[in-house]
Amino acid sequence: MTSPGKTMKNTPFTRRGANAALLTFFGAAALAVTSPALAAAQARDPGAEAFVQTKAQRVVTILANKGMSDAQKKQVFHQAVDELADVPRVTNFVLGKYARTITPDQKARFATVFRTYAENVYQSRIDDYRGEQLKVTGSVVRKPGDVIVNTVISGGQITQPLPVSWRVLGGGQNWKVVDVQFKGIWLAITQQQDFVSTIDNAGGNIDVLINQLQKNGSGSSGRR
Repeated sequence: MTSPGKTMKNTPFTRRGANAALLTFFGAAALAVTSPALAAAQARDPGAEAFVQTKAQRVVTILANKGMSDAQKKQVFHQAVDELADVPRVTNFVLGKYARTITPDQKARFATVFRTYAENVYQSRIDDYRGEQLKVTGSVVRKPGDVIVNTVISGGQITQPLPVSWRVLGGGQNWKVVDVQFKGIWLAITQQQDFVSTIDNAGGNIDVLINQLQKNGSGSSGRR
């Protein structure tokens, strides 16, 4: 995606933009205004680790499954994302300050196009992330109910293990991923910066972002 101050116009399928969109879709906490990497506590949370191991592995497995048709994969992937991520929280967070001013009609349209855009980008970049195994390597409790779970993804087309960290909120049977760190970047925050920059450059017109996502989302669905 673009850096703050630039629009999305020339960036929908850049490698950084695609990575940010697909991974950001796995979550963004409404309170995540600073990097979760600033965790002070070092305790592990087995429940959070087990959640990520199960739910994130399912997503990785779906994307690596060569025996499923595109239609089947899309349907199962959609369900897996709902189980893994807090999708409404994601949708609200990436709007940043504009989440307070968006109209109900705009919010409904944005939620639809953002999800379609993110899912299509993820699937269009499937070859870049066709690992087969996800392994939890540890976790850090930032505070009760707020945990960073560290994993590595390997196998498939990944030649070197890929470190990915997942921020999860909740507890018991109700964990949800709210942000993802990839190559040292917490991508939810990056996505928010890009979206807010796009709206700022449009004079605060949220419809510009909605239209851009709708165009990019439908345009990416056929990329394989």
